[in-house]
Amino acid sequence: MDNHKEHKLSVKAAERLERGRKRKGVAMPVPSTHVGLPAEYGSLLSDIKHRIADIRLQVALSANAAMVILYWDIGRAILQLQAAKGWGAKVIDRLSADLREAFPDMKGLSPRNLKYMRAFADAWPDRTIVQQLAAQIPWAHNCLLLDRFEDSSTRRWYIQATIENGWSRHILSQQIDRQAHKRQGKAVHNFALTLPPADSDLARQVFKDPYLFDFLGTADPRREREVEQALVDHVQKFLLELGAGFSFVGRQVHLEFSDSDYYLDLLFYHLKLRCFIVVELKAVPFEPEFVGKLNMYLSAVDDLLRHPDDKPSIGLLLCKGKNRIKAEYALRDFGKPMGVADWQKQLAESLPGDLKTSLPSVEEIEAELSGLAREKRKKPRNPKVDD
Repeated sequence: MDNHKEHKLSVKAAERLERGRKRKGVAMPVPSTHVGLPAEYGSLLSDIKHRIADIRLQVALSANAAMVILYWDIGRAILQLQAAKGWGAKVIDRLSADLREAFPDMKGLSPRNLKYMRAFADAWPDRTIVQQLAAQIPWAHNCLLLDRFEDSSTRRWYIQATIENGWSRHILSQQIDRQAHKRQGKAVHNFALTLPPADSDLARQVFKDPYLFDFLGTADPRREREVEQALVDHVQKFLLELGAGFSFVGRQVHLEFSDSDYYLDLLFYHLKLRCFIVVELKAVPFEPEFVGKLNMYLSAVDDLLRHPDDKPSIGLLLCKGKNRIKAEYALRDFGKPMGVADWQKQLAESLPGDLKTSLPSVEEIEAELSGLAREKRKKPRNPKVDD
């Protein structure tokens, strides 16, 4: 009897849920809740979702690569015939009109884009390089790089960085404005002395000099805590400037001794380096004594937080300027891997030299405003007018 009841219950549970009245041959089914589903359902759903996402990504990448190579072929054909026959701009206009008439539902056949195709083929003469490199990023990214750089080595650097970091066109434009290719791997460090060669090379590429915190605004932070708070307030932009792989762990991480307390400004974990990274912020230029405290923080993190599979923790000092030789001497004989880099706000540093010197500093502006305020207080509020 009990077995018969259990069978009836299982059949009922397996029935589909429907809206409204039941009619033979027609229904309005609704999905059941997750309650009571087989235990393996979650893993099945997760596996299918991942497979669909992977295939969709592969299809998108394949379609993009095919389109970029097609554009190169078109540009190459235009280049060759222009060189051989001396064709002018009017031929491109005519070609664009004819192609759009033949393929009315296809975008990207405007005269402007055909000129980009020609420039693209001229910039990358080797089709194999296009297949291996330029075809791996969207066409709009390639056009941006054509507009901004003439030398292929710089374009190649940004293509590889875009592939590695998954930059959108907007982010790529920001990184170009910030001259990321000139700053990558420029920090003063002792990695060659403190890390194995492979880890040293990777760590060197991770850190920049200088770091540009243009999202801090025009106000000039005077204390480390102000800089730190501003960076945390803009943590998404801060992580973008740090680069791929940084995962935020904490701010003002407490380190307690029996007789004193210390606080690590910012703590990260780097997913590629497989190690913790301690970042110390200074609103003043570099001083050698900063290295000693950072070294102590790294020892504490290695002792208290580091997993046996983690690599040695790395320290990064971000200062408002530095003397490179002084920084190199300060780091030379320390056993912990550390780097020193500047941080700055982009606006002032990106101005031409002659204009930069002609602008007042923050201190000069504040002094001028203070002087105006004093003069205003000295004047009577309601002066009498002589008849």
